[in-house]
Amino acid sequence: MSDSISTFFEAWQIQDASARREKIIGAVVQDIKYDDPRTPETINGIEALNDYLGMFSANAPGWAANVVKTDTIGGVTRCTVAFGGKGPDGTEQVQLGQYFAETEGGLVTRFVGFVGTGEL
Repeated sequence: MSDSISTFFEAWQIQDASARREKIIGAVVQDIKYDDPRTPETINGIEALNDYLGMFSANAPGWAANVVKTDTIGGVTRCTVAFGGKGPDGTEQVQLGQYFAETEGGLVTRFVGFVGTGEL
């Protein structure tokens, strides 16, 4: 499993913007490109990505994002991420997402994410 990918997803649960930014800096390049179903256009750069992750931690307090599986081929890493925490009714909930990451020099240069894992 890529340490930079795991480090990046650890940042999702950090509510303090400075601490979250430091975690992100340890995982991605300065001009990171990030896309997922909730981003209408590509997020570019650490500052914009930090703001985006801040929305997650603010809207889903106590939730975490954990990498549960990875594999790499042709320089692209596919990873399954479990987003989980207590739902509005107090029960534990988990939602899976799948991301594809490109890295350079041990840091992520691009993330592309999808809801679910593509399984029916």
